[in-house]
Amino acid sequence: MPKMKSNRAAAKRFRRTATGKIRRYKPYGNHLMTSKSPARRRKLRVATLISEADQREVAVLLPYANKKK
Repeated sequence: MPKMKSNRAAAKRFRRTATGKIRRYKPYGNHLMTSKSPARRRKLRVATLISEADQREVAVLLPYANKKK
């Protein structure tokens, strides 16, 4: 059976942590930053985890992302 392909859009947006959770970056942090407050810009720089409800969906899109051995 051939290898499964990872969804390339998801591979660019999500990374798996060492504990197996999936990390994402927050949206709206690339342009039009002058109209956003400094506090908001600082918060946008910080990565966060995806919700528990979305864990399985993203894991299906990334079949080989840092699989535990």
